[in-house]
Amino acid sequence: VQLQAFGGGLVQAGDSLRLSCAASGRTFSRYVMGWFRQAPGKEREFVVRISQSGGSTYYPDSVKGRFTASRDSAKNTVYLQMNSLKPEDTAVYYCAAGVRDSRYADYWGQGTLVTVSS
Repeated sequence: VQLQAFGGGLVQAGDSLRLSCAASGRTFSRYVMGWFRQAPGKEREFVVRISQSGGSTYYPDSVKGRFTASRDSAKNTVYLQMNSLKPEDTAVYYCAAGVRDSRYADYWGQGTLVTVSS
């Protein structure tokens, strides 16, 4: 599976942004998908995990209530809607396929940078 994330950019605190991740291949629907992020000088952080059907999601407290993941199997795409963005959300965001837990996934896309100014 090849993954390509896009949609990052520079926004102000309180703004919203939607990231997209397009997956290649016909096995997209088989994978638990997810998003992770890595801020400068920090370890990679789990953001969300979304089930194969899209019916189940899991978020850490740091983004719960502000971020929403969804997926469109017809488009082989997973989305991350980010609302009420904070400066601490600034990071490179990575999408992943075959998410196993809060640290590991089978496939990783290239990152897209999100910068939130105060």
